[in-house]
Amino acid sequence: MALIKAFFPAGLLTWVVAGILGSQGMRGGVLLLERASIDGHVFFWSWPLFLAATGLSWFVVAMLSD
Repeated sequence: MALIKAFFPAGLLTWVVAGILGSQGMRGGVLLLERASIDGHVFFWSWPLFLAATGLSWFVVAMLSD
């Protein structure tokens, strides 16, 4: 259950960090920033960053739950 709860903060963290780095023209190095477009709206995403953020969020949620 903690893993499922960790997906939302991980997605939010990835979206914010990738958006800031991508909007500044950075490629992100090992983060492998991807420029995506949905219905004309452009955003940036990074799967390696999402996996790292999911692991971090999972650890935090697991430590905080009873």
